[in-house]
Amino acid sequence: MSTTNEYIEYVCEQINGIGNIRYKKMFGEFMVYVNEKPVIIVCNNNAFVKKIENIKEMMKNAETGYPYKGAKEHYILDIDNSDFCKKVVTKIEAVTPIPKPRKKK
Repeated sequence: MSTTNEYIEYVCEQINGIGNIRYKKMFGEFMVYVNEKPVIIVCNNNAFVKKIENIKEMMKNAETGYPYKGAKEHYILDIDNSDFCKKVVTKIEAVTPIPKPRKKK
């Protein structure tokens, strides 16, 4: 099952107001960017965030899972709780670098 357009739009609506939000289809699923930084992987209508130190305490009760085969374990974000999502994503965005552009061959 892949992510629906309605779900990816819902994810973006839930974190609206914390910066410039966009999404891009990747790996057959989606990556959500905040201020050009990749912060949420959306796969199979679930929102996943990396298990990083600065959100560990906030996410201690969160479910975990694997967004795709071969991926590291991620936290599953309770996307229905907009205020909580905004706090988590803001902390992730603060420590995530902007990806370097790929060189064209």
